[in-house]
Amino acid sequence: MTQYRESGFRAVPRGRLTRLSAFGRLAGGVAGGMLAEGARRLASGERPHLNDLILTPGNAARLADRLSHLRGAAMKLGQMISMDAGDFLPAELSAILARLRDQAQRMPPSQLDRVLKQEWGADWRRRFRHFEATPIAAASIGQVHRATLPDGRVLAIKVQYPGVADSIDADVDNVATLLRISNLLPATIDLAPLLAEAKRQLADETDYLREGRELRRFGELLGKDARYVVPCLEESFTTARVLAMSFVEGLPIETLAEAAQADRDLAMTALIELVLRELFAFGVMQTDPNFANYRWQPETNRLVLLDFGAVRPVPTETTDAYRRLIEAGLARDLDTVRETAVQTGFLGQAAAVAHRPAIDRIVAAIDAAMNREGPFDFGDRAFAPLVREEVKALLADRAAWHVPPTDTLFVQRKVSGTALLAARLKAKVAVRELAAAAIRQPGDATSTPKLRED
Repeated sequence: MTQYRESGFRAVPRGRLTRLSAFGRLAGGVAGGMLAEGARRLASGERPHLNDLILTPGNAARLADRLSHLRGAAMKLGQMISMDAGDFLPAELSAILARLRDQAQRMPPSQLDRVLKQEWGADWRRRFRHFEATPIAAASIGQVHRATLPDGRVLAIKVQYPGVADSIDADVDNVATLLRISNLLPATIDLAPLLAEAKRQLADETDYLREGRELRRFGELLGKDARYVVPCLEESFTTARVLAMSFVEGLPIETLAEAAQADRDLAMTALIELVLRELFAFGVMQTDPNFANYRWQPETNRLVLLDFGAVRPVPTETTDAYRRLIEAGLARDLDTVRETAVQTGFLGQAAAVAHRPAIDRIVAAIDAAMNREGPFDFGDRAFAPLVREEVKALLADRAAWHVPPTDTLFVQRKVSGTALLAARLKAKVAVRELAAAAIRQPGDATSTPKLRED
């Protein structure tokens, strides 16, 4: 497919060969950047390490630009493994991939029109009073348009990029190959389970009929709680590649950074409580912590929830693991916290043995911060430098690197992303009290509404 730009838009590459060639150009560009950087450093008398040559600003830009051009699974996987909140992957990799969070590009209108003709028929425009061709949001798998129906109702229409569903397996494998040849991950790390789960998760996210069912499910789960707003599904316009829902007004959640402290605290208390309910009561969790998935209504103090493609069940063993960790943390039994982290797969046995003093200092620092008087102040990062320094030693020991169970990894990504947002907003939340209530009065996961699968 010929690649072109149309008034600032960028067409989505289709076809396996086209997308494979894009990865080939990326690899070639990274290799060229390495050679240039290596020559420069040698000329100045340095003896650079391989990682120093790979992790340059130029190569970071090449990787982010190419993956954002490809969109689909390539970009989504980059976002998924970007642990910028300080999770399980090395900081160098996070720094490169974090650029993908807000770098999605838009389809040209001509490509959009072809997709909608395939989904709705050649006369699809007649079904609307107005359809805005310029998207109001663009992400890794689709872009969102505002449209007005003849009766005046306003919809948000999410349109999937063409070809992304068919390219998932190849894109995931190609990204994994890039990680391997970059030498950023040691050969001892078994990525196979995580990659297999990533393919399954991405396949789920490209099924907009499934997302529509999850949208309805969360609407039912939260329908009686006035703190949350979930859009209503518009089934007559929803297909496997187009998702239609009611348009809900709201400001980007990050705008709360300039709001009063009470408003910031209120919003993050609602969001943290929702995460705890997903984990301990609902038995399902929306695992994508992207800030764009939330809006805030200042006039009503309500949290608007968007994008349910990444909803996944939370296994009982994962829920139990978090409950045991919280119980140990609330009891301030730091030895049990460390032991439970190993038993449940949060922490690798090799790291726990080789770096026990560092791990104990990390646990103690977090415990001290969590047990200060009053609500937990996410804006007070006094403990962060100490934790960051201790983590450096763990990351330097590649033999001790560990990938947690995939279900834990997805849940922890949501937990960490939520904490990152709370830190961005400098919110103060009674986290200990919320966590204690969540594990003391867990809901019945079997009460989750059962929805039709058709």
